[in-house]
Amino acid sequence: MNSESTSSSRIVVGVDGSEPSKTALRWAVEQARVDGGAVDAVLAWESPTSWYGLTPPSDEEMRTYASRAQEVLDQAVEDALGPGPGRPVPLRSTAVQGHAAAVLIDAAAGAKMLIVGNRGRGEFREALLGSVSMHCAQHAPCPVVVMR
Repeated sequence: MNSESTSSSRIVVGVDGSEPSKTALRWAVEQARVDGGAVDAVLAWESPTSWYGLTPPSDEEMRTYASRAQEVLDQAVEDALGPGPGRPVPLRSTAVQGHAAAVLIDAAAGAKMLIVGNRGRGEFREALLGSVSMHCAQHAPCPVVVMR
C-alpha cells in the first residue's frame, strides 16, 4: 500500500466519514502543506462476515463492499476539503479491508505521522478516546496525533 508515497513527509490519516475524521483530514492537509508533504487518506472496512458470522460473501459482494467503502471515503474527502482537483498537497485515498487499527498502523509504516479522530463510528460514543485511536497511539510506528 505504501509504494506510491514512502517519503518521510507522508502523513497518513484515518477517515471513516465521522466529523472527527474529517477534522483530522483537514489538519493533515494543512500540516502537509506546511511541510511540503503528501497525505494518504485511509478508510478501513470489514466485510459483514467479520461482524455477524454469516456465510462468507461472494467475490462479487466483496467487490461491492470495497467499491462502497471507496465511495464513502471519496465523499468524506470531498465533504472535508471540497471538490478536487487543485488541492494544496498530493492526496491519495485508499479503502483497505481489515480492522481499522491494524490497517492504519500498517499504512503508517515509514510515515512522518498518523492522524486519527478521537472517536469514530463505534458503538461507545461516550468514551474519551476510541478504541482505534487508543490502539494506534500505543502501537503505531510513528508519532500519532489524535484530533477532536
